[in-house]
Amino acid sequence: MYCYDIVGSFLRPAELKQARAGFENGEINKDKLRKIEDKCIKELVEKEKKLNLPFITDGEFRREYWHLDFLADIGGVKKVISREWSVKFKDSSPKANTIIINGKICFNKNHPFLQDFKFLTSLIEAKNAKMTIPSPSMLHLIPCVRAQNYTPIEIYKDNDEIYKDIAQTYIDFMNEFYKLGCRHLQLDDTSWGEFCDKEKRKSYTKRGINLDLIQEKYVWVINEIVKAKPKDLILSMHICRGNFRSTWFSSGGYESVAEDKDLVKKRIFEATKFIPLNQLLLSTQCGFSSTEEGNNLSIDEQWAKINLVKEIALEVWK
Repeated sequence: MYCYDIVGSFLRPAELKQARAGFENGEINKDKLRKIEDKCIKELVEKEKKLNLPFITDGEFRREYWHLDFLADIGGVKKVISREWSVKFKDSSPKANTIIINGKICFNKNHPFLQDFKFLTSLIEAKNAKMTIPSPSMLHLIPCVRAQNYTPIEIYKDNDEIYKDIAQTYIDFMNEFYKLGCRHLQLDDTSWGEFCDKEKRKSYTKRGINLDLIQEKYVWVINEIVKAKPKDLILSMHICRGNFRSTWFSSGGYESVAEDKDLVKKRIFEATKFIPLNQLLLSTQCGFSSTEEGNNLSIDEQWAKINLVKEIALEVWK
């Protein structure tokens, strides 16, 4: 039983940011970038190991985005440049890219994330490596719901085949990661936070989108994946309201919680009125770098937060 965890992404070190900028500007090639990514991931993993984190990630150091990099390499999906980001963040926005569905959605045996996970397991035992990927909901939400002018391709017109294909694709990926030794697969999902936003619901309703029906379909897809899950695989889900440069795109609900140790403990024990303590654990609210730009805090502050999470958890779950 572990009592604390991290979401998965970490702030990119300056060396990695410079290398990525150099790659985008044509100053270094992909192989050189990969070597620098490898070096930075090795250094990150050593820091995670020193903290005795129950599960270790590669910090998502090879990604531009927490979600698009994975989604764009699924069969039948393509990343495209957009005029603007698919949702509006407060005061700030990522680079405007999105995805479209241009073929039958299916598993890609050559997906780069499979190789990325193999590299991580070359540094630690596979059972201690956590893989983070966007949830199946995001594969539908971004191109089919958020997009203003979505027109389904022929095979996905007027039927539920798209949901069936998404479910099977994720089952195939889950099984492949499992074969590589993964025992903790995390699905990251901002759809539910979006569906809690009253203004966004009004906007979707005006466009003729039935969110109640879509929510049911998303639950069905996730349940299909859970039913196919190997018994000893932890399949977790991280839900939040979006995060870019410490801003958000959906509002409402989350009570403000300061990082005061006693206050956090108090909230944990309040939760035990509804859920047994042995079914709870403590984690950061979100990752530190949902996109390569990272949140507005220092690397020292990042590690201080993780240390605080660990310290509180070990005092509560003695």
